[in-house]
Amino acid sequence: MPNSQLMPIGVFAQRSGLTSSALRFYADSGLLPPAEVDPVSGYRYYGAEQVPRATALRRLREIAMPLAAVVAVLDAEPDEASRLIDEHVAKVLGDAVAVQQKAVLIKSSFADVPSLPIAVLKGPVLADAIGQVLTATARDPGMPVLGGLRVEATREAVTLTATDRYRLSTRTLVPAEPAATTWAATVDGDELRAAVTEIRRSVLVRVEATPHGIWLRLTGREDQHCRLLSEEFPDHRLMLASLPEVTTRVTVSKDLLLRALEERSGERISLCMTHRGMNVLAADDEHPGSPLPATVTGQDLRISFELTTLYPAVSTAIGPDVMLDLRGPDLPVTIRSADRGDLTTLAMPIKPDHSA
Repeated sequence: MPNSQLMPIGVFAQRSGLTSSALRFYADSGLLPPAEVDPVSGYRYYGAEQVPRATALRRLREIAMPLAAVVAVLDAEPDEASRLIDEHVAKVLGDAVAVQQKAVLIKSSFADVPSLPIAVLKGPVLADAIGQVLTATARDPGMPVLGGLRVEATREAVTLTATDRYRLSTRTLVPAEPAATTWAATVDGDELRAAVTEIRRSVLVRVEATPHGIWLRLTGREDQHCRLLSEEFPDHRLMLASLPEVTTRVTVSKDLLLRALEERSGERISLCMTHRGMNVLAADDEHPGSPLPATVTGQDLRISFELTTLYPAVSTAIGPDVMLDLRGPDLPVTIRSADRGDLTTLAMPIKPDHSA
């Protein structure tokens, strides 16, 4: 290749975003050899066609991918390269969670404070409750507490609460043994999800608190540890206490309502309640079809939701029938079992003009 078509290492470094020292390292390792090396001066020259490979190499190293894996990705077909990248990211995330958990244990050992017994709960019941309530969490780097589960214990009950600001789910559990103390904290939601399988297989779970986390002491299985989140949890009790009176109440089959939501097109849906029943339709549809069989009391009402807000709230409800307590087209709707009140979800509607 003529020298006029080549670029010296400094220019290539600017084009690729790699430093000259990094280029020398990758050349010596065989990962990105120069197109030509001057036999007299030893100067290294690169071709323009090498820029994409160098750029990809830099990006892969920026996500901490080992050199051996980088080689495999660069030499792979696109689908295989994507799979290898996903595999690497999953490992990094898993390692990060493990580091966080170990760090919490180390900090707890420095504190030299014994764990505080909180409550004893039935494992399968606790596992179900965690799964149901955590559907209302969100990943928000600006507010990591929205990914957590608020745990509040009294002698009579343990209450689990989560919110993503558009939904709020709460479930109250009766302890298998009276709670030892009054206690409240927010637990990392991802670590609880990872522990759910083991929790479900334990007859009883003894919850103990440490300064930076909770221990879930399991029956015949390895104990699980989840860290606490330090950020302040939203004041959900104030919000619940300030809700106005219910103006419309609907009782409907959970399966029929879910099927109707699945069959409607679009990201937004509307519920229309009249004395004849409930209609489920696309948010911009002005012509309701046949209503679902439902018991409706109170005022007629049309209310709209994002499907991703309403569907999870209905799907996690307990029992065959769900009850919807409505207060108006712009106020939260309360969704719960028609005959069991231990799981309650609030879902925020969207405005009639369909803006969130």
